[in-house]
Amino acid sequence: MKKNIILMGPPGAGKGTLAKKLVAKYGFAHISTGDMFREAMKEGTELGLLAKSYIDHGDLVPDEVTIGIVRERLSKNDLDKGFLLDGFPRTIPQAEALEIIAKEVSRPIDSVINLDCDEKELIRRISGRRVCKSCGAPYHVDTMRPKVEGVCDVCGGPLMQRADDNEEALKVRLDHYVKSTKPLLDFYRDRKLLSSFNSLVDSNVLLDEISKFLEK
Repeated sequence: MKKNIILMGPPGAGKGTLAKKLVAKYGFAHISTGDMFREAMKEGTELGLLAKSYIDHGDLVPDEVTIGIVRERLSKNDLDKGFLLDGFPRTIPQAEALEIIAKEVSRPIDSVINLDCDEKELIRRISGRRVCKSCGAPYHVDTMRPKVEGVCDVCGGPLMQRADDNEEALKVRLDHYVKSTKPLLDFYRDRKLLSSFNSLVDSNVLLDEISKFLEK
């Protein structure tokens, strides 16, 4: 059973949905970069406070700080059932640092799951996203419509489109992904850890395919 996993794929490929299903099925810990930062800042660790100083000024958190926070998170004792690493690594230097950390904490990466999705579908998915302004509940104009147009089913709040959930913003994010993150596919392919799956299929079909792969 493969249990220490990196999730990869462009924005809108469905990593979040897949992660929730895998967590529910196997009890993996879902570790996202944002969650790690928030947890470290909440705990008031030295690296957490350092990350906060960058975030509060609107700056990117440097690699050395991010890598340190990853090391802290992977050293905790709640990962016996495995983990899904989402949002890290994003660059080759981060991937190289992760290899060292994984050895240090005796939690080697078993597999890198990449979700393939073409640009046209990514644009459809992301530009159709809506979120409740009050409670944050997610919707989609095609696949997850509210009962009443523009009104949240949960709390009755107004639905809105995030500023970066549009075609123009997505193309900028995809361009960044291609330049900075896609080279990681070759990095992990060379290490025989990479497996790619078509994320255009139904999410339950995708879960079944990946579950069979993990349980081999």
